[in-house]
Amino acid sequence: MKTIYKGDSRYEKIKEQMDLLGITDVTTERQVRNGTIVWRLPMKGRGNTHIEYASFSTGYVRNQGNQCHSNWQINKRVDDEPRYFELPNGDYRKYVGKVCKMIPIEIDRLEYMMKYVIKNEFIKRANYVQQGKFVPQWQYETAIENTVFHEKRADEYMNKFANVAPDGTKEVILIIDGHKYKVI
Repeated sequence: MKTIYKGDSRYEKIKEQMDLLGITDVTTERQVRNGTIVWRLPMKGRGNTHIEYASFSTGYVRNQGNQCHSNWQINKRVDDEPRYFELPNGDYRKYVGKVCKMIPIEIDRLEYMMKYVIKNEFIKRANYVQQGKFVPQWQYETAIENTVFHEKRADEYMNKFANVAPDGTKEVILIIDGHKYKVI
């Protein structure tokens, strides 16, 4: 946190959790003036960019959406006040929509964000390992190296054992009991 909160145990606890998880504050000066705090997670999402969450002074907590086309709020959704609409025949219909529950206090927003991020980013990605959907980077790199090596080796063998005759037909040389035979 760029702002140092000494003496408040809730802020110190959040700061300690963020340090342990490698979450960093990447808030710009303009965002500070607007009352926004932006946090960057140590993992990358789609598009090979770091995942970021922000806490806004308006009460919203949002995913910043830098790995997709838009950001979305992670605030809890609650039922809105019912609205009534009159139909052409004189009947009324009741409509109950959903709205985001605002979190007005900054420390409450940070605590809510940390719970959400731990559950939906860290634990979800840890479950990928258990479900077999995750491949460690070293295993991926080794597979790529093996593929490149075997393709190169196959090309060498093809060049060595499959010579092309001047008339365009392929010629294969066999050695049986020390005797060379050409097969056309």
